[in-house]
Amino acid sequence: MGYPVMFQIEDIYYPALAAVGVPVNLVAIVILSRGKCGLSKCISRYLVGMAAADLLVVITDPILTRVGKIYFPDSFVFITPVCRPIMFLGYSATVVSVWLTVAFTFDRFVAICCENLKTKYCTEKTAAVVIGTVSVLGCSESVPWYFIYEPYVIIDNVPRHCIFKLNFRTSPVWAAFELFHLILTPCVPFFLILLLNVMTVRRILVASQVRRGLRGRSNGENHKDPEMENRKKSIILLFSISGSFILLWVTQVVNNIYRRMTDTRYYNSYTDPRFITQATSGMLQLLSSCTNTCIYVLTQAKFREELKNAVKYPLNLIVKLVKS
Repeated sequence: MGYPVMFQIEDIYYPALAAVGVPVNLVAIVILSRGKCGLSKCISRYLVGMAAADLLVVITDPILTRVGKIYFPDSFVFITPVCRPIMFLGYSATVVSVWLTVAFTFDRFVAICCENLKTKYCTEKTAAVVIGTVSVLGCSESVPWYFIYEPYVIIDNVPRHCIFKLNFRTSPVWAAFELFHLILTPCVPFFLILLLNVMTVRRILVASQVRRGLRGRSNGENHKDPEMENRKKSIILLFSISGSFILLWVTQVVNNIYRRMTDTRYYNSYTDPRFITQATSGMLQLLSSCTNTCIYVLTQAKFREELKNAVKYPLNLIVKLVKS
């Protein structure tokens, strides 16, 4: 039996994901932090927070864990005292990234559907508090993962690699924690985002019909509504981010539910459809940490403008240096 096809795909996929994920998230953080993309400070705060969490996900999972395991298996990264905190950071960053997506979706739901609460909740200060709270709670919830791992082997008195402790699969305490973690991330966020988007769409449809009726009677049908145009941009951004999250996480959610219902812990072979589904769901999940910048480029004209300026700046410097 040769090298499994799924492993061959991962050997190419994860380095490519790492090569793309780090620069795109760094670019998003820098451009959004400048506040020149035509977005409110509240929205910018959430997007910067999400990009920072996604960047940490890319560093800890595809780069340090998966690419390191493929190409640098003897690296110091796989000394147990080092890989333990890396695993903890990976889980923490994923939880924070997912719940910041929920927080952003809820913020836009309030802005569109709750006029009375909008002025108090949809502010830069509230966004900063929410991001800080989600970060602290996400890290706190992930602390047990640090203690779940033990050395796989000890070489020259140096513990190497991280594997689950033997009692992880048999202890009811660890089983309860794993189930709680899977429900908290990603099942609850997945269905919350779906619910909030459905309620937002319903509100938008009702509000649009009412405004069209009022403007149609007073100004004629061909006049543009500035408020609806501004709201449309915000809605496109919201649905693009949350829609991308739902599409890329749906395989992971369904796979987690299936595994819990069937108590699947082992696979017959590397060609087992359940193993392929598990590997594919992980690849799609990690892809979600690289897609938001592409969404900004496609949906936000001012973001595209800032990106062009960022690309042109070093080129202009080089041209000036050559000329001088």
